[in-house]
Amino acid sequence: MPLFVADIVPDIPDRFWKIPYDIAHDRDSATLMGIETGANCQNFAYELLRHFGRQVPYFRSSNLWDDTEHTITVDQYQPLDLLLFSPTHNAWGAHVAVHVGNDRAIHLSRRVGLAAVWPLAQFAEYPQYRVLLGGKRALFTNSDRSF
Repeated sequence: MPLFVADIVPDIPDRFWKIPYDIAHDRDSATLMGIETGANCQNFAYELLRHFGRQVPYFRSSNLWDDTEHTITVDQYQPLDLLLFSPTHNAWGAHVAVHVGNDRAIHLSRRVGLAAVWPLAQFAEYPQYRVLLGGKRALFTNSDRSF
């Protein structure tokens, strides 16, 4: 499990690069059978963490930001930390990305349509991502808990 390597992008399986953005594809949906047919930013990020052995409940952005049971807030980012971006300093509706190393993050957005890796500075170029609220690190591995 590459938790402290400089860059996890080469280790991301092809299937994650093919998942289309779909805001309606919500984990609370009774028909959701996986994210391969579409996902929002949160579901994409949580599934990517699970692939690498980390576990976070399917929180909404503001719940993720407020959580202290499953995650901790960090300001020195490591690969697999969740990053929250917002147009304001409010976590409600914030965009969730996953730090991949080298000051970059992978995310699934409506703007791009498929997963993309951006330098952290690039997020600030867009009004909806201009504020980096900070990072959250998963406290548990897949074997620690099931949600």
